[in-house]
Amino acid sequence: MKVTALVENISHCELRAIHGLSLLVETEKHMMLFDVAEDGALLENAKTRNIDLSKVDTVILSHAHNDHTGSLADFLSINKTAKVYIQKAAFDPCYYKEDDGSMRPIGIDVKFMNHPQIVLVEGDLQIDEELFLFQADSIERYHSTANDRLYDQNGLDTFKHEQNLLISETTENNLIAGCCHSGIVNIMDKIGKYNPKTCIAGFHLVNPSNHKTVETEILDGIASELSKYDIMFYTCHCTGEEAFTYLSGKMKNIQYLSCGEILER
Repeated sequence: MKVTALVENISHCELRAIHGLSLLVETEKHMMLFDVAEDGALLENAKTRNIDLSKVDTVILSHAHNDHTGSLADFLSINKTAKVYIQKAAFDPCYYKEDDGSMRPIGIDVKFMNHPQIVLVEGDLQIDEELFLFQADSIERYHSTANDRLYDQNGLDTFKHEQNLLISETTENNLIAGCCHSGIVNIMDKIGKYNPKTCIAGFHLVNPSNHKTVETEILDGIASELSKYDIMFYTCHCTGEEAFTYLSGKMKNIQYLSCGEILER
């Protein structure tokens, strides 16, 4: 497996960083995008690296939020064949609650729901022998308070629109998640039995508007739980630099994956 961070919050190279995520994932059977970010950075950075996105055969959208789905139209304009997997619930309204109490829509445009390349998923899905989409069974353990500004049409978001990806190749399993709004601990509770050797994921431990990091009690609990696994966590995006620095002081099995970096397994 080869993963290139095409879009991420921090760049130490020629690629443009924005608040968002898009990973190019190359496996034995697939050339995939995991999320597509927004603001045109995906196409721009792919061009800079001479990556032909028209060859992508599969797109996984981790959840509805526009920093992960906003460049879908750009991608579909240059790729007419890739299947795009997204939870059906992602087309329900979702919002960010501003300081003044107003609700700002942050979801994917419902016009894509009937697009011929879209594959609507409901719950877990085994795409093929290599790709398994799954949802966490709970969102309770070590709840990130950075989620408390996120709402759906019924109240606080329960993240039924979120999905994660387990990649099974010849020698090992690897996990990719987007923001882990359901909680990285809860995600690992479900998928840990498959013994993934790496996990690439944002942990959503900082509020992107006010830049406030979650409480140290939450970070301590997450560090304690993740340290139990024989797995390397490559975190990024919504974890936040402060939270990453704190976790890396508590864990030996965590690194940061910034924009432009390449991970090969």
